Amino acid sequence: MTQNLTLHPKALALGNAVTADPPGLMAIHYNPAGLTKLDGRQLEVNVLSIYLDIDADFIADEDYEIFGIKGLETDPLTGKQRDPVANTHSHTNNVALYVPGYGILRLPPGPAVAPSAGISIKPPGSKLTFANAFYMPMAAGFYREKDDPGRYQPQAATLQRTTYLSPTVGYEINDEWSVGAGIHLSHFGFAADQYMRAPNMLIGVAEVLQDAFNCESGDEPLQPWLALCGGNVGPWDDIGAMNLNLQETISPTYALGVMWEPTDWFRWGASYTSEADMNLKGQFEIQYTDDWTGFWQSVNGSVLGAITSAILSLPSGAPREAGNVSMDLVYPQHFQTGISVDVHPMLTLNADIGWTDFAQWDAFEFKFDRKLEFLNAARILSPDNATPDSLRLPLGFKSQWNWAFGAELHVSSRLDLRAGVEIRDSVIPDDQRSIMAPFGGANLYSVGLGYRWDKDTEIDLNLSYLQSIETIPADSSCNVNCDNITNIIYNPYADLEIKTSLRVVMAGLSFRTKF
Repeated sequence: MTQNLTLHPKALALGNAVTADPPGLMAIHYNPAGLTKLDGRQLEVNVLSIYLDIDADFIADEDYEIFGIKGLETDPLTGKQRDPVANTHSHTNNVALYVPGYGILRLPPGPAVAPSAGISIKPPGSKLTFANAFYMPMAAGFYREKDDPGRYQPQAATLQRTTYLSPTVGYEINDEWSVGAGIHLSHFGFAADQYMRAPNMLIGVAEVLQDAFNCESGDEPLQPWLALCGGNVGPWDDIGAMNLNLQETISPTYALGVMWEPTDWFRWGASYTSEADMNLKGQFEIQYTDDWTGFWQSVNGSVLGAITSAILSLPSGAPREAGNVSMDLVYPQHFQTGISVDVHPMLTLNADIGWTDFAQWDAFEFKFDRKLEFLNAARILSPDNATPDSLRLPLGFKSQWNWAFGAELHVSSRLDLRAGVEIRDSVIPDDQRSIMAPFGGANLYSVGLGYRWDKDTEIDLNLSYLQSIETIPADSSCNVNCDNITNIIYNPYADLEIKTSLRVVMAGLSFRTKF
């Protein structure tokens, strides 16, 4: 998904095919054994500028409807299309970051900057190299305008892992073999701001009954036995807005690496980063709309409504719910191996294959510290994914093997030109796709250069491009557009065909020198 997109310009320029040719101090991440290539005391600073562009089209056919209510018809109450999202376009290029202790930080429109830095020390004549670095091995975040049709999944979100301490050591066994190991202490943050709606048959029934009761007249024909006119509800009306903010402040992993150089023209490397069991904790808030609140208050104020609500634990009409929330999540383990071959004195070719255990992300399971009204109703239709105090969002991610290839042209003793491609197969099954994570299969294309400024200083540059285009047919993914009555939890675009496009452009600069 978003691994290895915010780290080192040399690695990106070579398509992340650097396990046998680790880039400077970021060998801490790519292959700790590569630290043995660094002599003396070295300082490295990396800056990566990231521009992203996320688009989505919501396409409705002529027969688009929920429980007989035509989504493309004009609503007589508002004079607008019943479903304001149908046949519209969503666009954002706004980046968001997770700030520990704060949550989502919405950056100004335009490119964002991701920094990283580290130091290494290798005493003269020693076989040991010690290093430490700050970097982000996984980062993804964006926000949309509040009236954007994509705001239901979500309006803003961040998923970010920040490694703030990574003591690592590389050891040169002999001229051919090197090994390395490190402990990485990281912060993990997940946050989302999301508007909610439920284009579901059950909500469609409520709108049909309101029309039958002629609620727009302001009368309640069956009061006090049954009252349904306290607020306008329908399959495409907003229910409210939800905010989630969870984090794990100390999340340790370990990294192991090995390199073998039997000749001066061939190198092999392999690295492994362990998984991390996390218990994210934080806060949530749900602010319901006046119409949603008023509808349930009127239902509960009638005789039949009060009896039904007591039996089925239907919402009472509380305007706001807030409290604590937690989620168990595994940061997936990763293995990568590759070779680097000098096929000519002027040309080096790299090839890597990597595996990440994203099958650990079968679902996001949120546990709340109290019973929530919306979940009380949802559990009736979706008992596998909702209880009064828990919510399960199925993901069904897959573990994937990805290929990476890089080429380096040695123009002179000071200048190297680079190009690379990484083939990133999607970890998201077709029946679990969404616009929250619009990462389908994608290729990362990169170019770059390395320049030796003087005997102690090296500069690396890269320019990279990644694009993913997906089509989600209507009623094909129960994470976004299923229209079954039981799919009430996470399908704000029920029965709409969705086309998504994600484009990412990255330009980076790395500066490494001895001190």
